[in-house]
Amino acid sequence: MSAKDRIYLFDTTLRDGEQSPGVSLNVEEKLEIAHQLARLGVDIIEAGFPIASPGDFDAVKAIARAVKGAVIAGLCRANREDIDRTWEAVKDAETPRIHTFLATSPIHLKYKLKKSREEVLVQAVEAVKYAKKFCHDVEFSAEDASRSDMDFLARVTENVIAAGATVVNLPDTVGYGIPEEFGRFIKELMSRVKNVDEAIISVHCHDDLGLAVANSMAGILNGARQVECAVNGIGERAGNAALEEIIMALYTRYDYLKKTTGINHGEIYRTSRLVSSLTGMQVQPNKAIVGKNAFAHESGIHQDGMLKERTTYEIMSPELIGVSQSQLVLGKHSGRHAFKEHMESLGYTLNDEELARAFNGFKIIADKKKQVTNDDLEALVKDKVYAIPERFSLEYLHVVSGSTVLPTATVSLKIEDKVFDAAATGDGPVDAACRAVDKITDHYGKMLDYKLSAVGGGKDALGEVVSHIQIDGKVYNGRGLSTDIIEASVKSYINAINKHYYEVQRRDKEI
Repeated sequence: MSAKDRIYLFDTTLRDGEQSPGVSLNVEEKLEIAHQLARLGVDIIEAGFPIASPGDFDAVKAIARAVKGAVIAGLCRANREDIDRTWEAVKDAETPRIHTFLATSPIHLKYKLKKSREEVLVQAVEAVKYAKKFCHDVEFSAEDASRSDMDFLARVTENVIAAGATVVNLPDTVGYGIPEEFGRFIKELMSRVKNVDEAIISVHCHDDLGLAVANSMAGILNGARQVECAVNGIGERAGNAALEEIIMALYTRYDYLKKTTGINHGEIYRTSRLVSSLTGMQVQPNKAIVGKNAFAHESGIHQDGMLKERTTYEIMSPELIGVSQSQLVLGKHSGRHAFKEHMESLGYTLNDEELARAFNGFKIIADKKKQVTNDDLEALVKDKVYAIPERFSLEYLHVVSGSTVLPTATVSLKIEDKVFDAAATGDGPVDAACRAVDKITDHYGKMLDYKLSAVGGGKDALGEVVSHIQIDGKVYNGRGLSTDIIEASVKSYINAINKHYYEVQRRDKEI
């Protein structure tokens, strides 16, 4: 297998993915996702856009310092201020990359940049040369490449490679491409650039027409060696090419594609679940590879075929991506050792502190449910292990509600070992409880979005609530888990307030 048959996976979940409407991750959440991406084995992690905000800068810097095994990239516009800020954020990485971009399409030049082609060419080359002073690995992206003039795009590509770009990315920024057309576009561009072998050609496709993965694969088949994508396909507007779909297409159809990656396939499902949990963006049931129906079979004909030979209706093994087929259960009499071993069998290696938090949460759930399933345990880990430190924690909740009763809630919160009570009325039991929480915390949130889903099945299933809460103009993802859906809702609200409080404290310390 030659070097040209190795495909490099560039994950932009933490940059383009976080630009999804309603998604806002704090530093700790981004760091957790970055560590998981490294375990998955992606080659490049685009950790953020450092100049966009102090929080983005802090996250990129923290990831650069802590995460090993992957190239850590920061995005910047093609100007010195952006490049300086990005280098400051990524310089401590084991392998840093500066990723600079500038639009090249006629529509962007005329309406957004208001620059001539020559001005853009000069700016692109100067940006790459300047970035090269700091960092050997420099990527240049020609924004809206798929709608650019081919002659001009080839000139830009050739000149930025001559200036030192190690990677040139040719994005389908608005998801306009059709696979056959996009493949020809990549092939023609490469044939026109004399020094194309001195850099890696990359593709970054959006899903506005539902063709991001297909276009990315067409790019790979026509010479691209890096593909930019995001976990679960999240990103601007309709999202990016889905990382897990790219990975499994390359693996499953190696017979046709003849391309390899350095991915640890067993971490795919866990990565998907983690990103879904922390971003609050649920994975649709029929989502390829990681949707809950991806390996489910209801048709009698399909079930019969599966029982006789799995490959009749499954082209890949669910175990390969980390989906456990067994639904082993634990109960309230299970001990800490059995719990630890079972978590390890699911792929979670917990330190003593994490194990203690998870086990205590497990005991609470086990008292309320006869059986605790693998789905319950995965939700529990996300709720207890990946949670931020709790300034406010729910101690007690009592609600009175009905069709002829004014909804009323009494809430007790623990704050630094002291318990505070408040009562309030509202439009419903959740609204009343949240208003009581506001009285105690003095942090007032506005619920923008609310999603309730059942974890597992049965009447005693855990309820998982993911909400988007706006506090002081910023949106936070809140998450709560309980067999009582009102309690789960209130926990989700409190989780968002804790994130807000934690962020304000960190910002005040920096000042």
